[in-house]
Amino acid sequence: MEYLENRELSWLKFNKRVLEEASAPENPLLERLSFSAIYQSNLDEFFMVRVGKLTDKAKASPNKTDANSGMTPAQQLDAVFTAVRRLQPAVEEAFRRNMDNLTAQGYCHVSFDTATPEEQTFLELYFKREIKPFISGIVVNDAMPFPFLKNKEIYAAVQLAAKKGVAIGIIPVSHDRSERMIPLGNGGKRFILEEEVVLRFAHLMFKSYKVLDRALIRVTRSADIMASGRGAEFRDRMEELVLQRTKLEPVRLELSDDFSREALDYICRKLKLKNVRVFTSRIPLDLSYLYQLQELDESPELHFVRRSPRKPAAISDSKPVFSQIKARDLLLSYPFESMNLSFIRLLQEAANDPKVVSIKITLYRLARNSKIIEALCTAAEQGKDVLVMIELRARFDEANNIAWSKHLQQAGVRVIYGPRDFKAHSKLMLITRKAQGGSFDYVTQIGTGNYNEKTSTLYTDLMLLTSDRAIAEDAENVFRSLENGTFIEQTNKLLVSPHAMRPQILEMMNEQIVIARNGGNGYIAAKINSLCDKVIMAKLVEASQAGVKVELVVRGLCCLIPGVQGFTENITVRSIVGRFLEHSRIFIFGADGKDQKIYIGSADYMARNTVRRVEVAAPVEDERLRRRIRDLFAGLLRDTVKARIMHSDGTYSHIELRREGDTRFNSQEYFYEEAYKRLEDKKSRQETLRQNRESAAEKKAPAKRGRPKKSEAPEKKAPSRRKSSK
Repeated sequence: MEYLENRELSWLKFNKRVLEEASAPENPLLERLSFSAIYQSNLDEFFMVRVGKLTDKAKASPNKTDANSGMTPAQQLDAVFTAVRRLQPAVEEAFRRNMDNLTAQGYCHVSFDTATPEEQTFLELYFKREIKPFISGIVVNDAMPFPFLKNKEIYAAVQLAAKKGVAIGIIPVSHDRSERMIPLGNGGKRFILEEEVVLRFAHLMFKSYKVLDRALIRVTRSADIMASGRGAEFRDRMEELVLQRTKLEPVRLELSDDFSREALDYICRKLKLKNVRVFTSRIPLDLSYLYQLQELDESPELHFVRRSPRKPAAISDSKPVFSQIKARDLLLSYPFESMNLSFIRLLQEAANDPKVVSIKITLYRLARNSKIIEALCTAAEQGKDVLVMIELRARFDEANNIAWSKHLQQAGVRVIYGPRDFKAHSKLMLITRKAQGGSFDYVTQIGTGNYNEKTSTLYTDLMLLTSDRAIAEDAENVFRSLENGTFIEQTNKLLVSPHAMRPQILEMMNEQIVIARNGGNGYIAAKINSLCDKVIMAKLVEASQAGVKVELVVRGLCCLIPGVQGFTENITVRSIVGRFLEHSRIFIFGADGKDQKIYIGSADYMARNTVRRVEVAAPVEDERLRRRIRDLFAGLLRDTVKARIMHSDGTYSHIELRREGDTRFNSQEYFYEEAYKRLEDKKSRQETLRQNRESAAEKKAPAKRGRPKKSEAPEKKAPSRRKSSK
């Protein structure tokens, strides 16, 4: 259909927007280079996951077509490969331009040919002493087996002269003592990459052969593993699958330069790859070293303005966080506010509170040195009932989560793994605390992002903390169902997939359709990472046709094309790609007013979230917090710096200023300034209150008898409370 787009091609458009940040003039130079590395890392994962899955589909169901585009898996793969090739010149141009500009800052990535004679002599000696003893070259021909090439590892490949057939030399570049950036001077700013040195001296690894041609190669392997299970044996099975994934079939081969066609065909044949899956890059095959450049220079003009998460203004130091939530709901916003000074503080207080009887939480991705795990272990060691649902199938975090599950069990935590065939992606926690009279108080936390201290400083996310008993009852039922391997069918307030989320969302959309058809102002809005749920998209089209105004902020892939007459003319789609990864999910139904419904949660509008995972979204009912979310969403719609708008032909462009003299607006920077301002305003109010209390106390204090008059003795100033408190 003309208003629908293929999922894979839509995702590539998102990655193109990431690439555009590598050329955005408002981004400092080293940050622009980081976006080149992010683009490449995103593309690696895309090939490992999506291209890997499409490759499997092309074998299993070659004639099954994509519902949006009508393309078969093979046609989708061809379209993907074409789109990636078309982007490559822009990738190389952005990288080269930024590296050229970096030379003015004293940086220089030299090649062997541009190195000085002294440096060339040093590099030859360095290769012989520091590299060659730790690597080995493998000769491959029809009589010798082809070596296993590790996923995303760089190898030097050389064509060797052979009396018959083709002979190839393969050299693994990295090793345990490897230092990829070899410093040549200026504090490491003048450097050469290790793989370039290995390639230059590759002939020394094959002294019995004549080297005819050489290039660097890099293989990307599929990561499309499937697993199901619940019990202790499931963890063992996952450990096996994580190891097996490293050996899955190749889906892409990258080359650093033109290479002998005869040798390339031979390698492709051994890897069982068609030539259409070979991609040539005139820049380094792995750009992850660019992050290291950030650490070599602290010049402010090369980096984003330093930002640090603020202490949430809504949380006081004088009372436990639990009691503050009991008094009123709290909404936390990351990375603008600190996770350490809010959520982790709550968890640490609960772990040490003798009245807290239980903590239940779902974990999906965690930091390497997790304070959250530490607090949960402390709680269990102090005799509290701690239940952790940890998702072992969180892609590329499987090994980390397996290790954490063992650590938690050793500390006495009850660890479960959720439903057999459904990932639990929810961000949910429930704390139960004894209250007076034998009753209990509850705090429920529902978030849009992971319990990860590191990503909480890099991703924009929201977290609701509430003492609402109806929500706590829903949360308790969610944990009970996770423990039993069943699904929630009905709830009081929460939206819980796979059975109690999409129907409710559709019903709330229907309400807006009815309002519009009756002449009212129907309104639907959402901030999500991805949109490809066919049922929800069909409902949005129906809403648009009924006259409902639909405003969508979709960071990543969006399979619904707005502005198509007769279908989506009342829908707008924006994407914000900037310094921080937009990750929060917000659902809004209805224009401003008491009937407006606002939810935050962990689900995107994707079928994998709405009907094939356990996800949780919560209503925001406190008017203070609702106003804050409305302001947040309005700020996203005002963005004219990092926002792009999607057009009716599926393309994206930056938003132009409407009037001459209008200032450009960066929503992410604005929200950080607001977090700083809220905290300063709170400090100012507290100082004013303190001064007023002191002034009132001084006025009420009785006059001292026998106090000398001013004419009788010099004035002596009594110590103020402010000075004594210091």
